[in-house]
Amino acid sequence: MGIFDFLTGEFIDVIHWTDKTRDTMVWRFEREEHEIKYGAKLTVREGQAAVFVHEGQLADVFTPGLYMLETNNMPIMTTLQHWDHGFQSPFKSEIYYVNTTRFSDLKWGTKNPIMLRDPEFGPTRLRAFGTYTVKVADPAVFLREIVGTDGEFTMDEISYQIRNIIVQEFSRVIAQSGIPVLDMAANTADLGKLIASAIDPTMKQYGLSIPELYIENISLPPAVEDALDKRTSMGLAGDLGKFTQYSAAEAMTSAANNPAGGGMAAGLGAGMGMAMAGQMAQGGPWGGAPAAAAPPPPPVEHVWHIASGGEVTGPFSKAAMGRMVTEGTLGRDSMVWTQGQDGWMEAGEVMELAQLFTIMPPPPPGT
Repeated sequence: MGIFDFLTGEFIDVIHWTDKTRDTMVWRFEREEHEIKYGAKLTVREGQAAVFVHEGQLADVFTPGLYMLETNNMPIMTTLQHWDHGFQSPFKSEIYYVNTTRFSDLKWGTKNPIMLRDPEFGPTRLRAFGTYTVKVADPAVFLREIVGTDGEFTMDEISYQIRNIIVQEFSRVIAQSGIPVLDMAANTADLGKLIASAIDPTMKQYGLSIPELYIENISLPPAVEDALDKRTSMGLAGDLGKFTQYSAAEAMTSAANNPAGGGMAAGLGAGMGMAMAGQMAQGGPWGGAPAAAAPPPPPVEHVWHIASGGEVTGPFSKAAMGRMVTEGTLGRDSMVWTQGQDGWMEAGEVMELAQLFTIMPPPPPGT
């Protein structure tokens, strides 16, 4: 091997990086004390940026493309090194590749419930979780503020910090929005945009951006959800009579499926349904008291006709018939008829008139 071949092997003339991990944000090109050959080829692929750090000072930043490392392509390095225009000697420099693609399907969520004042429920707590994407917007700032001299910086090293920022801004935005808890599900898209814009200034200080932020779910504590489910069920019940019938039918269905305790279950279910209906009818939180039941119609007073000597007289009220009994003009064997009666009958055989004769004393003995 000649001296020229030896020197050529000592210098790096092709610089590139391909990521196979899918979570590496920054990777330092390992040169193993080899100097970079003047005029070497630098390949920066789409979704990458290359940052040169010379003697601890950030120098040139290269966007996607193929570069020949010469003085006209490295203006800051040329100034730092005081290179002449015709300089062609090897040089030493650290090269950091920065992944500028989006890192997706990252999770965020509230560890503890967030306290807020809801316009409908009052003071309450809620939890939320979702996903977001992040990308490096400014490689130089990101390298300076976050990475430092880390030779292989991954997403896991900063995801916890980003989650804390998202949760903090979510708490502030959700409290200031004034949106009722029951309406938040319909406004998750707008809330996500508000939170993303709220954390954008902080992300810019890190050289990062949040292109997407999604709220998958906003939930209430179990006790509040149970109360809300009961309220919804009562609202769906609608008519109290139908609700009672439905409860009784459900109880009987359960009894049919459970022969051992069917009778008790059916009675208990029906009783609970009727008790619930009665309680709601008295003016519960979801229904007012119904109107009082109308009194039954007054009884119909019968009037009577009397047949005597081939003539029919009347009609006579029961009171008039009583006076006739007292006067002796109406006896037990007198033929009477009223509407609804099947033919003429003796007055003593008609139950309603028989009592008129019982109050009369019997004839004296010996008569």
